[in-house]
Amino acid sequence: MFPIRDRVTPREYRAQPKLEFIPQRINRVMLRLVILGLPIFLRFRLRPWLPVGISQIEVTNAETLAEFYQRFQAGKVRLLFAFRHVEVDDPLCLIYLFSRTLPRTARKLGISLRYPFYSHPIYDRGMLLWGGKWLGWLFSKWGAIPIHRGKPLDREAIRAARDLLVNGTMPVAIAPEGATNGHSERLSPLKSGVAQLGWWCVEDLQKANRSEEVFIVPVGIQYSYITPPWSKLDRLLGTLEADLGLTVSCIGSSAGEKDKEIFYQRLLNLGEAAISQMEAFYRDYYQCQFPEPPSCDTPAETLEIRLRALLETALHLCESYFDLQGKGTLSDRCRRIEEAGWNRIYCQNKDEVVSPVRRGLEDWMAHESAIRMQHMRLVEGFVAVTGTYLREKPSIERFAETALLIFDAIAHLKGITIPRRPRLGWRKSHLTIGAPISVTQFWLKCQEDSPKKYRQATKKAVNDITTQLQIALQDTIV
Repeated sequence: MFPIRDRVTPREYRAQPKLEFIPQRINRVMLRLVILGLPIFLRFRLRPWLPVGISQIEVTNAETLAEFYQRFQAGKVRLLFAFRHVEVDDPLCLIYLFSRTLPRTARKLGISLRYPFYSHPIYDRGMLLWGGKWLGWLFSKWGAIPIHRGKPLDREAIRAARDLLVNGTMPVAIAPEGATNGHSERLSPLKSGVAQLGWWCVEDLQKANRSEEVFIVPVGIQYSYITPPWSKLDRLLGTLEADLGLTVSCIGSSAGEKDKEIFYQRLLNLGEAAISQMEAFYRDYYQCQFPEPPSCDTPAETLEIRLRALLETALHLCESYFDLQGKGTLSDRCRRIEEAGWNRIYCQNKDEVVSPVRRGLEDWMAHESAIRMQHMRLVEGFVAVTGTYLREKPSIERFAETALLIFDAIAHLKGITIPRRPRLGWRKSHLTIGAPISVTQFWLKCQEDSPKKYRQATKKAVNDITTQLQIALQDTIV
């Protein structure tokens, strides 16, 4: 045998073992440590380590939360919390809600609660791919449930969620939007999974001859700045302008609310430059053609039409490669592409012995699939960017949210997997507990129909619950 010095393919480009379900192994000591360290987690950020985070959390209708949690612990109801998912800080706000606000409000109302008073969150299995395997270990200790968002039916996750909904000592929490959208004041279309889980819970309770009523509790989350960070926003826009090759036009320390029109125009210029460069990329390297946009009343509307055409092109490249049909919303299509890519990257059985050539071919397929999925990640970054969001209400929060979404997308184009998102200033989080929705009442109405129509009535009821939840969460936006 001749000694050969091989160049090993980087791990991120190699086929890897299948993604396994991570069971819940809740650890009360670990839960206590997280709760004790919550003030630090809220105020500091690891990347970079700066004391610029959330300094205030306000909760509206906390009395409803305490009363229903007492009924839950008394065995009268089963609860499913449906929370808005604006950004990655949302879980910390939920921990604060359950560990600080809930016991404080209960004491005020003279309600006695048993520890632990928290929830079983359902999280995206893909978080561990970019956040690290240690997150899976930590989430397991919290009692969290991982789910594949793109799977039509993730049986293990659904089985675990149904069991905890019916028999768990804590409620279940899930984000019905399915992903973050980066907008405090705009709600994405909801998935029907929350309503379906609640419906299954009612059916499981009926089979067990149990009388608890099942409720979905809406939880709104919204962020605002303590002090408007106009000067920091000015510097951020200058950085983005340099990244796109534009002339940097920073205002300086005097930047303020009076310069809203200037900020708006700079964001339009950033959008136009980013879209133009990406259109040229797809024309030159993928031979894609883009239609001339129709004449619109404002430049923002024209840019939005061009952006949608660009996102459609990027998704079509992925879907044609993975042999998928382009049906549903942009988010739905992204989830299907993600699952198809994972099936090719995370495809190896641990105990299977394969030849080196086959292993190399699997690595080749994984590498190619990972590259194709980059087009989908591009769509994820820009799917929430709109010009109308700013025109409706040109506040510092909306300017900052739009600029940070563009920052994330540009960081992705630059090849940065986990960008160090700039923190513009201290923020306040506002949580609102909406009116609980009784899934049991919807189920009882379905019992009035004949058994032959039950399946059709069930589908309609799940859609009606989702619609009511959409309205309830929309009402929590101040």
